[in-house]
Formats: sequence, structure tokens, C-alpha cells
Amino acid sequence: MLPRVKLGLAVKWARENGADLRGADLRGAYLRGADLRGADLRGAYLGDANLGGADLRGAYLGDADLRGAYLGDAKNLKLPPFQIPQEGELVVWKKLAGGKLCKLRIPPDAKRTASVIGRKCRAEFAEVIEGSGSSWRGLENDIEYAPGKTVRPDSYDDNPLVECSNGIHFFLTKEEAEAW
Repeated sequence: MLPRVKLGLAVKWARENGADLRGADLRGAYLRGADLRGADLRGAYLGDANLGGADLRGAYLGDADLRGAYLGDAKNLKLPPFQIPQEGELVVWKKLAGGKLCKLRIPPDAKRTASVIGRKCRAEFAEVIEGSGSSWRGLENDIEYAPGKTVRPDSYDDNPLVECSNGIHFFLTKEEAEAW
């Protein structure tokens, strides 16, 4: 039996027996379809965990690390979403290939999405203010960034349950972009 499946079974057993899961390291756990109603997962590390189909009604996920977690078709997921302004322009930061940074302007008419999983956001399109280079290989298909250029991905995904998907990825602060 795979370790992630064993961990998932252990978590299910723990829930059934009233164990405290605050701060638990549940990295990579297979929790598909788990009954996590009312679970206190405050501060738990759920990176790369599969929570697909899990019932999260009343689960407390404050400060839980969900980076890379699969949340598709999770039931009753209620996270206080990380919010970004939906009106007006935004000036934001993006990390490019080779560790370069660029400053972007998200125009008022560009759709934008904040992920409930992390602080990486994405936009339908953006204008480059400063910095040049290419995007990381992957969903953006090597977009070239240069000052004055408007950059557009081949498609845009507005699903906040997915951290990495189609769109122009960005962070609200330079420090977050540098750390990524």
C-alpha cells in the first residue's frame, strides 16, 4: 500500500476517533472522499494532498497550507478567500525564467483571480511596466515580457480552487514574487 494511502487511512481513523489534527503534517495524503466535517485542520500542512470529493462542511482550515492540494469536487469547502481588488488597475509583480522579476499593470478591464490555495494570482492579460524575459515553461507557453508590451495567455481560467492554471500569474508584492 502506498504511503500516501496509508496516511489517508490514518487521518480517516483519527477523525473517527476524535484526534486533534491541528498542525498535522498531512503532506500528500490521499483523502479523496474523506468525511472531514467539523475537523480542526488549523495550521495543518496539506500540500499535495488529494481532497477531491472530501466533505469539508464546518472544517476549520485557517492557516492550513493547501499549496498543491487537489480540491476539485471537494464538498462544502468554505475558505476565507484571499481577495484581490476586482475594480481599477493593479500594479503587481511576476517572476520570470532565470529568477528575473517584472512589474505588471493589470488594467481595469482584465479579469483576475486569486487562488484560495496560495497567494499566486492570475489575470486575463497584463501590460509590462518594467523588466523583460520569458515566462516559466508550462501553462503560459513561454510568453515574452518586455516594457510596453501587453501580454496574453492562450486562455484564462477563473477557478479559484486551482492555484496553477491558465492566465498571467502574478503576486501583489515584490517580496512574494522574489520568494516564489
